[in-house]
Amino acid sequence: MNDHSPSRRAFLQRTAWLSAAGAAAPFAMNLATMAEVAAQTSGAGDYKALVCVFMQGGNDHGNTLLPADATSHAAYAKARGDLALPLANLAGTTLSTDASSNLGGRQLALAPALQPLKALYDGGRLAGLLNIGTLVEPTTLAQYKSQSVPLPPKLFSHNDQQAAWQSHGAEGTSAGWGGRVVDAALSNNGQASLTCINTSGNAVFVAGEQAVPFMVNPAGVPAVAALGGGMFGSAACEQAFLKLVTQTSQAHVLAAEHAKVMKRALDTNGQLRSALSGAPALNTVFDADGLSRQLAMVARLMSVRATLGMKRQVFFVQLGGFDLHDNFAARHPVLLGQVAQGLSRFQQALDEMGLAQQVTTFTASDFGRTLSSNGDGSDHGWGSHHFVMGGAVQGQRLFGTLPDAGLGGSHDVGQGRLLPTMGVQQLAAALGRWMGVGPSDLGLVAPGHSVFDATVLSGLMKT
Repeated sequence: MNDHSPSRRAFLQRTAWLSAAGAAAPFAMNLATMAEVAAQTSGAGDYKALVCVFMQGGNDHGNTLLPADATSHAAYAKARGDLALPLANLAGTTLSTDASSNLGGRQLALAPALQPLKALYDGGRLAGLLNIGTLVEPTTLAQYKSQSVPLPPKLFSHNDQQAAWQSHGAEGTSAGWGGRVVDAALSNNGQASLTCINTSGNAVFVAGEQAVPFMVNPAGVPAVAALGGGMFGSAACEQAFLKLVTQTSQAHVLAAEHAKVMKRALDTNGQLRSALSGAPALNTVFDADGLSRQLAMVARLMSVRATLGMKRQVFFVQLGGFDLHDNFAARHPVLLGQVAQGLSRFQQALDEMGLAQQVTTFTASDFGRTLSSNGDGSDHGWGSHHFVMGGAVQGQRLFGTLPDAGLGGSHDVGQGRLLPTMGVQQLAAALGRWMGVGPSDLGLVAPGHSVFDATVLSGLMKT
């Protein structure tokens, strides 16, 4: 990056501001008005958003996208044993592809539980990513075995691989690539604290170097317990409390900073509650499961984007339960069904709001799993298959390299664990470009992306 570029100067200025703020900085930056520390984005009135749907625990890729031709399915079934889905069950979910999807004459199908996604795929608004995972650089099986290239930290570990997927770094990394998209794009959002939103707890994906996640309950924005009804039944007590916690003209720098944080927190809470109270009713009906409720809240937040002055947003939603070492046959289809139904309804809501072209949603997970069965489930793996959804996506295509259907192939590091052929950096770079991240800042969003083949995902996004 050019040391004298405006984006770099802004980055350094904001980093210095964070250092000066000390211990209060992370929370303060969550509530600070980013317009005070960020440059203007191009294009007034435009809006774009990324939504990460994280399948926590490590989704089993083998029963997500399945071989649908007889030869490949036979190899798959031999490797999977009692976990294999019958070929006859895939008749309604087999995916058509164009010549750009290099499957070598093979066929793939969605798991039957993912049936709601078939219409999105056929309609050109859903694409598949084949064998994507955490990598430091392109790696062959021989290099992996000889450990002659750097590898992601602590492979097959939940916490470490969740961090690597979301941040390209080890557990403890403070900023994720979703948050860095916002940093690098230098958003001029009217409400900076609502730029990166998490509906499911802590996640490094939506933490930037400057932007800090704002957490929202899927049920709504809770009221501050001490306010609105008189603290201890006393309006005077409530006013005294407010004055105490929001009085910024205090002698001690930490006390003054704390008051600024509290004032901004209360202001943001009130503004968001007010905006959502006037949110237009959606005709789209979401299911009652946890993931659907999170996606419904994301849709509500997007519906008041103009009221809040939002132009760029990044969201993180999560569904747990995918660490299926056992009880796989009963649980995995249920979880996939929730993902498929939630995504389908969410895209329907985006259509309803006129945001189909402006929001891109993608799935992610800790890692894939073993193709071989452990008797009642599958164990921790590495590469996996994922989806990207939206009106701006070049859908009805499968991007990447399809691994061998059975065990012992050129991407099998043991028990059918896939050595990824597509790095998460490649996805981060493609989505970062779509969000408006310039070439000089792309290294912040996707460190090391330049060592990967840029053509693999060059056609993922239409614009």
